[in-house]
Amino acid sequence: MRKMLLLAAVATMAASLHTGAARAEEETVRFWDPATGGFQTIVRKPSARSMESPIKKELIDYTGPYGQGTIIVNTTERRLYYVFGDGKAMKYGIGVGRPGFTWQGTHHITRKAEWPGWTPPPAMRKRQPKLPYFMPGGPDNPLGARAMYIGSTIYRIHGTAEPWTIGQAVSSGCIRMTNDDVADLYERVGVGTKVVVVR
Repeated sequence: MRKMLLLAAVATMAASLHTGAARAEEETVRFWDPATGGFQTIVRKPSARSMESPIKKELIDYTGPYGQGTIIVNTTERRLYYVFGDGKAMKYGIGVGRPGFTWQGTHHITRKAEWPGWTPPPAMRKRQPKLPYFMPGGPDNPLGARAMYIGSTIYRIHGTAEPWTIGQAVSSGCIRMTNDDVADLYERVGVGTKVVVVR
């Protein structure tokens, strides 16, 4: 009987420690939202393991017109290419802007950030009034693990924790990649990298 009670006590303690550890990984973040005139609270949940893209990145032959170090975003194909310049390019699956939010043009990366905070643009807040004024960076942030800011536009190449959206037209114009893929691209490019967005 004592042995059974001891085993039950050990099991209860282990479960308690496990629950406590999970809670310890959660983080509550409070920030001032001037749009509502009050504080907003976000509970960051423990991050899940990395989720891979349903479209695997691959090294391909490239003989197109763009030179070494160029990022090419093809919104029709829903693919992003990074040109190595030796007849090769890395091809990634991406999520793109939904109908009415597609765009094209040539710009450069003007900033890079790891686990960036997110300030929804005024037009997006108008469409979705419940969005916070600002969301700190972290696993639950829509910009994911990395962001590369495109020219003076409001658009970015950024990560996402929603790998099922890769290959889809779901965003408000930003180019999304899985966190694994965006981290891979982030290490390859620098500020000043040319970005060509085509349809």
